[in-house]
Amino acid sequence: MRRPWTIAKRAQYVLVYRQGGTYADSLVVAKVRANGLNLSRYGLSVSKRTGKAVERNRLRRLLREIMRLQSIKPGWDIVLIVRPEAAAVNYHRLEAAVTGLLARAKLLQVSDEAISIGSD
Repeated sequence: MRRPWTIAKRAQYVLVYRQGGTYADSLVVAKVRANGLNLSRYGLSVSKRTGKAVERNRLRRLLREIMRLQSIKPGWDIVLIVRPEAAAVNYHRLEAAVTGLLARAKLLQVSDEAISIGSD
């Protein structure tokens, strides 16, 4: 069964690549595009330049977990393109890079709790 929060078809990736905005970091590049749905979807692109299959799969697992923990606004398609330098960093550095990109793209939801704490 397909997970509804992932980009699975090549045509969906192509749309994001061609029409999406780009946000870059030294470890990850994020391509984002509004999708008109009530949920956000993401896809990962890890090229063979990144390393052997074990390293690429490790990065995919880390990025899936990072995206699972993010609170992303609904209605966006996000493709994360991993740069080869990402293979040498730990989870926390990768998480900081992805969170920074999502914040720059203004895709992170602000929780009600954070608003009430900030207004005191």
